[in-house]
Amino acid sequence: MPSESQQAMSWSRMATIFVLILAVFILFDQNLRNGLGQLVGYGLEPLVGFGGAYPVVTLFLTGMIMTSITIIVRHFFTDYVDQIRSQKIVSAFNKDLREARMENNTYKIKKLTEMQQDILQKSMKASTAQLKLLPITMIVIIPIFAWLAVFMGQVPNTIISVPWALNVNLIDTILLPIWVILYSLISVPFGQILMRSLRFFEFRKRLRELEAGE
Repeated sequence: MPSESQQAMSWSRMATIFVLILAVFILFDQNLRNGLGQLVGYGLEPLVGFGGAYPVVTLFLTGMIMTSITIIVRHFFTDYVDQIRSQKIVSAFNKDLREARMENNTYKIKKLTEMQQDILQKSMKASTAQLKLLPITMIVIIPIFAWLAVFMGQVPNTIISVPWALNVNLIDTILLPIWVILYSLISVPFGQILMRSLRFFEFRKRLRELEAGE
């Protein structure tokens, strides 16, 4: 009979597959993408659209909104202490097993192999917690990207200057549309800063709780 963690992983995998299939449909079905983008635009257009006059500012603010939502959701559903503890345990186990094999220590290999299933379950538990959040974050990401695709198609002037070129068309494509690349350059650093800041404050809060309990 499947364990509770395996059942949770199965449901999370099914939800993730469903959301990914939905994302593929939206990606390749222009009518669906435009419809979803226009629907989301009723909320985002007045907030960060600026009538298409400042597309880079729109990309920056939209990136901040989307990144903040996804990271904050993950933050409140992630136990950082348990996550790091699990990573340390798996890392130490792999190191011990590797050393035992190099030394050809059959007794130690046997003992570690017996522990392997328990270690894998702990690692799977941490992975399951993250996998559960993926459909939720994708539900935020897909509609916002659909709106950005619609929005960028309606911007009257998509020519901008960047540090590496005087004139760049945001709707040109180099593997990905330029606006997607620019969006990533803006949102990824912001996301890293926000994630590290939230993690720092969470650890500081935990330390204060431990100190207060002593």
